[in-house]
Amino acid sequence: MKRFRVIFMGTPEFSVPCLAMLAETCDVIAVVTQPDKPRGRGQKLTPSPVKAFAAQHDIPVYQPEKIKTDEFTSKLEAMKPDLMVVVAFGQILSQRILDIPTYGCINVHASLLPRYRGAAPMQWCVINGEQETGVTTMFMDAGLDTGDMLRRATLPIGENTTLADVHDGLMALGADVLGETLEALSDGTLTRTPQPKESNYAPMLTKETGHIDWAQPAQAIHNLVRGLDSWPGAYTFLAGKKYKIWRTRRTGEQAEAAPGTILVADKKTGMRVAAGDEVLEIVELQAPGKKRMTAVEYLNGHAIQLPARFEG
Repeated sequence: MKRFRVIFMGTPEFSVPCLAMLAETCDVIAVVTQPDKPRGRGQKLTPSPVKAFAAQHDIPVYQPEKIKTDEFTSKLEAMKPDLMVVVAFGQILSQRILDIPTYGCINVHASLLPRYRGAAPMQWCVINGEQETGVTTMFMDAGLDTGDMLRRATLPIGENTTLADVHDGLMALGADVLGETLEALSDGTLTRTPQPKESNYAPMLTKETGHIDWAQPAQAIHNLVRGLDSWPGAYTFLAGKKYKIWRTRRTGEQAEAAPGTILVADKKTGMRVAAGDEVLEIVELQAPGKKRMTAVEYLNGHAIQLPARFEG
């Protein structure tokens, strides 16, 4: 395969396997990533996972606050890359930047385009109850995830698959699909498939996205909990206090009580709650000021007096 001169743009852990693959097969002449962010209790400035990898492999790193400035764009132009590869970078590229590389800009997108364009494709696939997702590579254009599709691969989503499961699966899959894309580009067999206009948009998540409406069907609540497993987490209120719900299980039992009613809160059998149509088991939760724990662990130290009801 041709050793392309590549500028890589990415930020989170999800991007790292693609960068690692490129570091072995291409000449990565620069990495562009988001500025260091304060993290942890001490709010210490912490580099992105992509920056950490680049530093370990002596790859020059750039961290512009805004990538579309004339000054930084001119810097990119002076590097004369064959290719730019973008994986969860976090900033929108200008048309001037897209026009810089000889072979164009390739994006690794975490969904089966044209479904789930936008900021949170992995989360919304799970929240919406999709049974599969995947990775699509595409040539970037000025639209939001609207460029011509190149290669794709699928990943099944099971009944209890969580966002963390999907993230890790697609993270590894992305590097494989990118490698196949570059091999086809190198040998001249890469084909482009224009996207249709229709799409499911995956908007940015907010903390409010996770607010559980117990009147919804149990499946919808179960999907919400799975889809927000990493951040921000699904949540509800009990006696005015906020509880995060991290794991649930559908029981198939018909709910005879008002939505949100806690039907069982037992040290041995755990917690069950009435949803809009059936009973949902709370497997793992997090009480205010506490760590994540199973419902059984929580109930062994904190009694819930019934009748009680989660407020949604």
